[in-house]
Amino acid sequence: MFDALFQLDAEVFFYINRDLHNVVFDWLMPVITNQRHWYPLFLAAFVYLIWKGGRTGRTAAALIILVIALSDQISSSLLKPWVHRLRPCTILDGVRMLPGIACANYSFPSSHATNAFAAATFFAHYYPQVRWTLFTFAFLAAFSRIYLGVHYPSDVVGGALLGALCAWSVIYLYKFAERVYQNRRQRTS
Repeated sequence: MFDALFQLDAEVFFYINRDLHNVVFDWLMPVITNQRHWYPLFLAAFVYLIWKGGRTGRTAAALIILVIALSDQISSSLLKPWVHRLRPCTILDGVRMLPGIACANYSFPSSHATNAFAAATFFAHYYPQVRWTLFTFAFLAAFSRIYLGVHYPSDVVGGALLGALCAWSVIYLYKFAERVYQNRRQRTS
């Protein structure tokens, strides 16, 4: 059964990595996958949330730090070394790699997908009117990892699920802490 799942994973991987190859994606996917290109936007959004976002914005700005720290550490420091799944670019023949794309370390789960879906899930909770935009960017970040040859589809699906779980965990814990605080406050009034 695992052989069949690995075979399906490899087939979908090669379809995205080789068969969807085109000049637009060859330019766009490295831009999407390089998080440094996104830092100015992240910083601007963070400052906006604190400055103009009201209580909800300040709460979201504070909690997103916890969400990303949690999702990134679980994916990069805990699961990748534990699972030890090699990247497709290191074990499969015929992987199409673009210049400048590194192929190192382990692949499961995709930290890009984990963090992108953690952020999308988290912000979609607080700002549901932009959820489609958020999840479109998260999908593109995850897709870029397969297209660039550094992750299997199951790596990004696993990362997306883990990211959503991390976001919902922080949201739930915050709401729980808020209820406890409100109850204690009411009892002392």
